[in-house]
Amino acid sequence: MQRRFRQVDVFNDGVGLGNPVAVVLDAEGLSTSEMRRFSVWSNLSECTFVLPPTTPEADYRVRIFSLNNEYPFAGHPTLGTARAWLDAGGVPADATRVVQECGAGLIAIRVEGDELAFRSPPCTRSGAVEPEILQAVIDILGVEDEKIVDAAWVDNGPGWVGVLLDHADTVLSLRPDASGHPGRWDIGVVGAHDPGSDVDIEVRAFFTEGGEPLREDPVTGSLNGTFGEWLLATGRVTLPYVARQGTVMGRDGRVQVSLVDDAVWVGGRADVVISGSAQV
Repeated sequence: MQRRFRQVDVFNDGVGLGNPVAVVLDAEGLSTSEMRRFSVWSNLSECTFVLPPTTPEADYRVRIFSLNNEYPFAGHPTLGTARAWLDAGGVPADATRVVQECGAGLIAIRVEGDELAFRSPPCTRSGAVEPEILQAVIDILGVEDEKIVDAAWVDNGPGWVGVLLDHADTVLSLRPDASGHPGRWDIGVVGAHDPGSDVDIEVRAFFTEGGEPLREDPVTGSLNGTFGEWLLATGRVTLPYVARQGTVMGRDGRVQVSLVDDAVWVGGRADVVISGSAQV
């Protein structure tokens, strides 16, 4: 069956420099196995499927798949889905925001022209990382102990462990290897740039899925949201700030993290690159 389809570049500083997401609109009637199959075929980090909402408070419902898993929430798929829905003629009940229903509940998305921003959902896990897990993370990153400033659980869905390093250059120099530590890993790394730089912090995100080698995500909205909450709570940043991600991969992701009504919001550009239909 032909269904409306969009591919959206999210958090870019120029089309082709962000993180793409595939969005299947009109997904009602698709089974979970059909969604999984198409997600794997798309070969992107995430693929989303737009469905009618189950509550009048939401404009639409979305299911979010990676190549191996379904997530209750993910950041760049949230903004990419909102942009695709708007581009396909979706009209929100409130002209200033879109409300998405997903596994994590209702997510508010501000609409500001070419830019969108989501309200970061609260962490489902926070606090200190268990010593044995932290040691494994340090081994995977291959970083010296003295370059680690802090570490914490910063999980709002995918399962992130966050590591704060001494400088953005240390973040950029990482060449992680998880071959000696099999299993599931979701590791986020952050470090500050020098004052006066065009961005404030550098972010990288590493993960494993389905027994595959460690991979790097180009730009990660969920992680940037929890990093904002963590760094703000520990007094290491003031909001707003701009994070860069994807540099080592040849991308130029720009993520704007701000504080509105005591909540952390994560925003950036989201541009439709491919528009048409897909046989799903």
